[in-house]
Amino acid sequence: MLHCSSHKPYIGIDDEDVTSTEQRAWVQYVQLFPNETCMKLPELKIGSLIAKIPIIQGGMSVRVSTSALAVPVAECGGIGTIGGSGIPVEELQEDIRKAKNATKGVIAVNIMYAMRDFYDLVMGSIEAGADMIITGAGFSRDIFKIGKTHNIPIVSIVSSASFAKLAEKLGAAAVVVEAAEAGGHLGTNLSLRELFPSIRKVVSKIPLIAAGGITNGYEMAEMMDKYGANGIQMASRFVLSEECSVSKEFKETYLKAQQEDIVLVSSPVGLPGRAIKNPFVEKMLADEDVSTKSCLYQCLKKCDHKYCISERLLASHGGDVHNGLVFSGANTFKMKEILPVREIFDRFVRAAESMYKENKEYKEYTEDKENTVAEQIGTHSEVR
Repeated sequence: MLHCSSHKPYIGIDDEDVTSTEQRAWVQYVQLFPNETCMKLPELKIGSLIAKIPIIQGGMSVRVSTSALAVPVAECGGIGTIGGSGIPVEELQEDIRKAKNATKGVIAVNIMYAMRDFYDLVMGSIEAGADMIITGAGFSRDIFKIGKTHNIPIVSIVSSASFAKLAEKLGAAAVVVEAAEAGGHLGTNLSLRELFPSIRKVVSKIPLIAAGGITNGYEMAEMMDKYGANGIQMASRFVLSEECSVSKEFKETYLKAQQEDIVLVSSPVGLPGRAIKNPFVEKMLADEDVSTKSCLYQCLKKCDHKYCISERLLASHGGDVHNGLVFSGANTFKMKEILPVREIFDRFVRAAESMYKENKEYKEYTEDKENTVAEQIGTHSEVR
């Protein structure tokens, strides 16, 4: 157990990371009663794999999440994820081997089911020594048979209770619940706090991971305590890490983004996506022709050819953020600094463990925060 008072210097009522009334009420409670004990965050167990810190780094493609990012995440105790979509199998294998040689931590690979070479990427990842396969942007039944045959955990990214229940039935080792606040391709218009409870009700035998718009440790503790998540997945926060290998211009686009700049766009994959507004996106939103003259990559099983997503993602990765596509989570506008991965983990863990109560006191006090916490604050105002 950790003692709350050890975190007191970090917790401030005016801390910009505290973004909701509920979080603020709980932080106030912890300040008023520093002798209450807080719990250490639990490990995240997926199959036989154990992450000391229950954080999965989202696997962003193309070439956004590489070994350069996945390794330090794994070294910090999380699950480091390489984005395996949109690159040649040989390149992916080389990056997996590089990661596995650099860390004893957990290295996953995220591969979109929508990719034409999905099967080759999966098999190539297994051959190269990946610890786990995470898949979304469509639903594969056969992937679970592959996982069982090769003794590798398969984690499904879903956005509905029906697919979550099916994934558990077919043999998923864990399920990631990805809500509307997430970046990239989206499968729902429901917020995380609307969507997660319906899936928690039907998935009980395997870990359930919350994803979409989580920007700080307070929200992490909230999702684990109040909503029963076994951990979180986040991606956008790790783009603004020193280790993420995207261009300087890509990161600056994140830093400059305001809430109104983060918009929904259509994707050739056939799903909506969330991205930061730029000249390319503005043309798309205005229904101007942004199509490519030829299909150079042949990357998708089904493509509406409205534009070439690989071309646009590679452009932004390389620094052309005017003509490229910059995928982003809905809450990127809240992030205003680039940090080392280690510092991101430290801040999340400190904040989360200052609030985490193993689903006990958190639920009790936040359900009646106006009558309980507010009264305590008024009674003990001299503490502040």
